[in-house]
Amino acid sequence: MPFDLPASCRRRTALGALAGAFAVGACAPFAPAPTARRRVLLSEGAVRIDVIVEGQGPALVLLPSSQRDSEDFDGLAERLAAFGFRVLRPQPRGMGASAGPMNDLTLHVLAGDVATTVRQLGGGRAVLVGHAYGHFVARVADLDHPGLVRGVVVAAGAARTFPPGVPRSLAVASDPAQARDARLRGLREGFFAPGNDPTPWLEGWHPALREVYSRAGRTPAKEVWWPVSNAPILDLQGAEDPWRPPATRNELKDVLGDKVQVKIVPRASHALIPEQPAAVAQAIADWIGTLPP
Repeated sequence: MPFDLPASCRRRTALGALAGAFAVGACAPFAPAPTARRRVLLSEGAVRIDVIVEGQGPALVLLPSSQRDSEDFDGLAERLAAFGFRVLRPQPRGMGASAGPMNDLTLHVLAGDVATTVRQLGGGRAVLVGHAYGHFVARVADLDHPGLVRGVVVAAGAARTFPPGVPRSLAVASDPAQARDARLRGLREGFFAPGNDPTPWLEGWHPALREVYSRAGRTPAKEVWWPVSNAPILDLQGAEDPWRPPATRNELKDVLGDKVQVKIVPRASHALIPEQPAAVAQAIADWIGTLPP
């Protein structure tokens, strides 16, 4: 059912990052030529899933990165909707109006929330776009619910083994208790390429959920899902992403072969999507055009 804006959206509006648009039940879109946008609250037992919905056509599900919510995708979602997709953005549990048991949260549980979204709003089949941590969820959804997954976009997926030092940039950037300059330095070191503005990412973090999602990301172990895929994969990498050094560009393709297409986005780091939303949208749309129905 449609419902009013969550507090996080109202907060960002007040900060000037996004304009309010209560007439359509969501934050105002980032890109020009806006498409209709609404929010839907799904129910599945004790679970409530807050989903931002826009566009018509084949379903795409956007899954956000660590400690961040799906409002990060405003600019990308509008562009994809304009390309003719139905774009679904389920908020992770504990963010927006999404709620459900948080004890014993795992990637299997989070993948189940994605499956509910695809069944109820995506016509039973969708391409999943997972940004950084979100690609853990997308890959496990493909493992657990292969009939629902048409393809997986790994957007700014880190190397299989994280390079030394880069997790510290996340810890500093996401911590509101740190000094602003330190956080900006962490964002520039770990998330934004030179010349790209990191200041919007001073907001939008959910640090209280850091530990529960960190634990969830360890079950199942990466060795279970990383070398397996039922669906085709687009491995979309920022050219200047320290989490994905050049030597690791083809590590997923080396394991999964022709199931994987690697695409490098210039002038982008680990944040990727807010850095180059137009290039990311075009790459996703082009790749989906190569998939079977």
